[in-house]
Amino acid sequence: MTLRLVEFVVAGNEASDLLPVRSAALLRAYGARRGFWTVLDEGPVERCLALLLELDDGEWTARHVLADAGAENGRTEDGEALAHHDGWVYVFGSHFGSKGGPLRPRRAFVARFREDDAAAAPIPVHVVRNSFRLHRAVNDALAESPLVLLPPGERVRARFIVETLARGTAREKSWVSRVTPDDLPLNVEAAAFTPAGTVLLGLRFPVTEDGEPILVEVADVPGMFTTEPSWPRALRTYVLTGVTPTGELTGFRAITPTADGAYAAVIGSIDALGKGSVLLDDHPGGGDVTSRHVRFRLPDGGSDDACRLGGELVADLAPFHHVEGVAELDGRPFYVTDEDHRVALWVG
Repeated sequence: MTLRLVEFVVAGNEASDLLPVRSAALLRAYGARRGFWTVLDEGPVERCLALLLELDDGEWTARHVLADAGAENGRTEDGEALAHHDGWVYVFGSHFGSKGGPLRPRRAFVARFREDDAAAAPIPVHVVRNSFRLHRAVNDALAESPLVLLPPGERVRARFIVETLARGTAREKSWVSRVTPDDLPLNVEAAAFTPAGTVLLGLRFPVTEDGEPILVEVADVPGMFTTEPSWPRALRTYVLTGVTPTGELTGFRAITPTADGAYAAVIGSIDALGKGSVLLDDHPGGGDVTSRHVRFRLPDGGSDDACRLGGELVADLAPFHHVEGVAELDGRPFYVTDEDHRVALWVG
């Protein structure tokens, strides 16, 4: 596959995920024929929204979008995944920690804004920090599923779980009861709503014992934003099979619905090389893994049991290691890669 590079500088930062703009009003406001949302992966969510736009004259431009999270300004970090639902754009935090741990409550958030509102800045953004409730729901679902998971490793458990519990206990945090010694640290990197209004969360970690990536289907995400919030419930767990090379560990990096009712995704390394990752100290085979563009479908009818989803390879994206987002528009693939101090959009 031949790809064309379109390069941007957006607030001196790297990009995570790639979500096509659906709002005609927003495109008109910018004089654009098409565009994508991305989220910059450092700083609070209200400072990290950006648009990558193809203008009516064919030129590409990037716009750093001003937003206001009200009382939650400055209280989040590490937005990783974007998804559309019912006119809203949702932003999911990683629910993870820094490369050396521990888990960070600021990353356990979901935010949303009306896409039409982005035609005028600043955008009102509603942030809900869930105090590890999603961590608890997903960990319980994984523990109850028949999936055999890759053990996290002693250093990972000590730095991400034991240290999180110690800090939360010392500071008398209310969320400490939602983290238990047997938990796995979750790294949420991808999200997509289903037609039923549930959310598929793609995990970069954990993975299965065979190194295959895991999806968790979650209900009630919009309920987090109501006056009397309800909290997400994990419904089903899935493993994506047939697309992980033998001997490698691959996690989800991006998911997007496709026009035919399937899902496109990017899978790749479980953490980045050369950045002091404790996860790679325990699992060195999960780092030097190139990205792959894959497709899958959910089974008809659903099941309460873990389900194996057969994946199809669309494109091997080697030598890229850090593809963070994928979109398919008008029969063409678009990718965004995690680059130092720039945003790189690759057009198929």
